[in-house]
Amino acid sequence: MTFQLPEDSQSRPVTVIGGGTLGRRIALMFASGGADTRIYDLSEQVRADAVSYVEHALPDVVAGRHGAVAGTVRGDGDLATAVNQAWLVVEAIPERLELKTTVFGQLDRAVAADAILASNSSSYASRLMIDDVSHPERVLNMHFYMPPRQNAVDLMSDGQTDPAILTFLKEQLPRYGVFPFVAHQESTGFIFNRIWAAIKRESLAVVADGVSTPEDVDAMFQVNSGSSAGPFRMMDQVGLDVVLDIEDHYAAENPHLPEGPRKLLHEYVDAGNLGVKTGRGFYTYDR
Repeated sequence: MTFQLPEDSQSRPVTVIGGGTLGRRIALMFASGGADTRIYDLSEQVRADAVSYVEHALPDVVAGRHGAVAGTVRGDGDLATAVNQAWLVVEAIPERLELKTTVFGQLDRAVAADAILASNSSSYASRLMIDDVSHPERVLNMHFYMPPRQNAVDLMSDGQTDPAILTFLKEQLPRYGVFPFVAHQESTGFIFNRIWAAIKRESLAVVADGVSTPEDVDAMFQVNSGSSAGPFRMMDQVGLDVVLDIEDHYAAENPHLPEGPRKLLHEYVDAGNLGVKTGRGFYTYDR
């Protein structure tokens, strides 16, 4: 089915569904391109924290990028209000497929006829989320990493996405300071994350096997790669519960993956030590 591309996208809002670690960072990037940015979350505290994060970080992001223009940000607890007239809605909720499927059905019924619906899921193909969607031609994956530092974005069709949307987004997204790359075949982990998953899993295995420690793995990774952080500190930033969800999904697709990395993650997650957001993960953080 042919999709009518959004009109007047530069003057219409962008809505992010979910104000957690990545949701607020995604909102920051759209706000840095002059967008009226809205963050929908059921939690009033999460909404307030997300808006505060964007407002605090926005001046530096705008000052550091040529052509950046500060937009606006607000939190909404009502879905219909949050997506009203939005040209793009990005889902950034927890990695629970049944929840995402429900949300996409709600969005499909609530948004404007020319709105694009995107999932930031790091491990699920959008093809799996469209059971309740009447217009799959406007749905796709739009996976962000950890902006504003890691600004690559994966774009991937749900199998029925209008190809014009991919072309349109490749043209539009750079003005928000992000760099889109299209996965030409469905791929769990998309492009970079598929490669990163192998690095992350083997790092966990090295520690689970008693070969090394998170601190030494990170230090060696930094020395040899020139990276400013190693795999364990990066996992802490994402959230170890999210990392475990992703690993569980990979293991469901490939039962031959080693169990040690998931067991190690479970030790931390079961203890409530999820990384930066709880103040403790593989490392301890000030909160």
